Parts: sequence; C-alpha cells; structure tokens
Amino acid sequence: MNTRGFLLDMAITMLVTFVVAAVVTYVYSLIAHGSGAVNWDMAFHLAIILGVVLPFTRVRTNGRNAP
Repeated sequence: MNTRGFLLDMAITMLVTFVVAAVVTYVYSLIAHGSGAVNWDMAFHLAIILGVVLPFTRVRTNGRNAP
C-alpha cells in the first residue's frame, strides 16, 4: 500500500469512527439521561486513535505490497 492509499484509508477510518461515536454517545445520552448531548471530546479522541491504529495494523498484517 502506498502512502496516498494509507492516508486515504486513515481519513475514511477517522470519519466513520467519528460519526459512529457521535451517534452512539447521542443515543446513549438520550436514553440514559434524557438529554440529547453528544460527547464530542470522546468521539474526536476515538476517531484519532482508531484512525491511526487500524490502517497501520492493516498495513503491517497484509504486507506493504498488498492492495
């Protein structure tokens, strides 16, 4: 995987993780507390962590020449 592909994979993973974490925290807050608040801090941190770790892990397990 080249650098551009790695960065694109990283950006997509970050975006999907951020949206899912924001929706999950909103629904949890709505059900548990009765207020529809999103925990932006947790969503952002989770997106950064998983956005870096998951593509890096994919590259390391598949090898550098895998699509």
